[in-house]
Amino acid sequence: MSFQQLFNNLNPQIIGSLKRAIELGKWPNGAAVTDEQRRLCAEAVASWEKRNLPEEARVGYVPPKNTPCADKTVDEQKLNWV
Repeated sequence: MSFQQLFNNLNPQIIGSLKRAIELGKWPNGAAVTDEQRRLCAEAVASWEKRNLPEEARVGYVPPKNTPCADKTVDEQKLNWV
């Protein structure tokens, strides 16, 4: 089986298992995830999510700010003294 065939067979359940392995640092059988395995799993998850999920549903998504901080002037900022 080629890498592309393997990648095409990924599904939400497999992606969930890869995410768990990345998060916990171990496989379901208790074996430690190596740094190389963690990197490859993260790449697979990111690539799969990019192809199959909307941007706001992907791992690491940060919604854009409505107004950038640089738009406010010093006069517009309110200070609250406690």
